[in-house]
Amino acid sequence: MKLLPLTLLASLPVTLLHAAEPTRQELIDRIDSMQNELNQLKREVENSATKKELQAVDARVAGINEEAHSDTLIHMAGYADVGYSDAESSDGSFNVGSFSPIFHFQYRDLVMLESELEIELDDDGETETNLEYLTIDWFINDYMALVAGKFLSPIGQFRQNLHASWINKLPTAPPGFGHDGAAPVSDVGVQLRGGFPIGFVRTNYAVYMSNGPEIIAAFEDGGYELEGVDAEGFGADADGEKVVGGRFGFIPFSEFEIGISAANGKATVASIEDGDSSLLIGEGARDYEVLGADFSWSLRTLNLRGEYVETRVGADTGSGTAASPGATWETWYTQGTWRPGQNQWELVAR
Repeated sequence: MKLLPLTLLASLPVTLLHAAEPTRQELIDRIDSMQNELNQLKREVENSATKKELQAVDARVAGINEEAHSDTLIHMAGYADVGYSDAESSDGSFNVGSFSPIFHFQYRDLVMLESELEIELDDDGETETNLEYLTIDWFINDYMALVAGKFLSPIGQFRQNLHASWINKLPTAPPGFGHDGAAPVSDVGVQLRGGFPIGFVRTNYAVYMSNGPEIIAAFEDGGYELEGVDAEGFGADADGEKVVGGRFGFIPFSEFEIGISAANGKATVASIEDGDSSLLIGEGARDYEVLGADFSWSLRTLNLRGEYVETRVGADTGSGTAASPGATWETWYTQGTWRPGQNQWELVAR
C-alpha cells in the first residue's frame, strides 16, 4: 500500500564555547583596551600616579595577553530534534529523533580531536548510544590534513556534510543514504583530505584506507542470499582486507560543485540472519566496489543538489557450497530548496 507520510520536525543546533575561555577576538579586544588604558595613564598622570598603580595595570595587561595566547581551545556544539510523524495504515506518533553532542579540542593550529555521540530513543522506549565519529586530525599544511579514527564516509556529500538533522531539510535521509543503505555510512582507518587550486578552479579531495564492511545475508532455500552491506565503521576487519577509496570535488565557479567517488576492497559475509552460520564454512572474501557522483548548485535563494551511488559485491571465491552469487545496490536522489525572499522559511522537494 502506498504510504503518504506527514511529518513535522523541529531541529535545534547548539553551540557553546567553554565558559572559562573567551573567544580569541574578545581577548584581543581586551588587550587593546588595556594597552590603551595603560598608555593613557602614562601620558596623563605620569607625575601623579604611583609606581604601584602603574605596575597593577601592567600586570592586568600581561595576564590577559598570556590568556589570549593559550595553546589549547575547547569547543562544545551539537544538535537535537523532536517531531511528529504519521503515515497511511499506521498510527501517528511523537518521536525524539536524536541528541548529538559534539566535542572539539584543538592544540594550536597543529592537532584537533573531534567526536560526536548519537543518542536515540527507539520505538520500544530504549535509549541507544552510538559513536558517530571520533578522529584525531593533524593539520600538515594549508592544503592537507591527516585524519585517523572513525570518520564519516567521504563517499558523496550527504553523509559527511548533510546528514545532521538541522542541515538535512527533510525528517529522513534519502533512500539508500541511511544506515544499511547502498551508500557507506562511516569507516575506521586513516584519511588524507584537503583542497588546492588548479588555475581558477578550486578543488577538494579525500583519500582513505579503512577496515572493510560486512555483508548482510539471510537464509533462503537451504542456502543464503545477500541482503545488503553493513558499512558502519567496524573496529575490526573480519577478513583482514582493507578498503581504499575517496572523493574528488571540482568547483569551477562560485556556488557550483561536482564530485566523483570510488572505493575498492574486500567484504565478507559475517553471519546469516535466521540461518545456520555453518553454511559460511569456506566462504571467502568478496570483491567490494563503490562508485558515486554528486553535484550541488546554488543561485541566490535556490539550491539544487543530487547524488548517485552504486555498490557491488562479487560472487564468493571460496570453497563454500551454499554460497550465493554477487549483488548490486544502487540509489540516487535529487533535491531542491527555495527560500522566498530573505526570511528563514524554506520550501523543500526531494
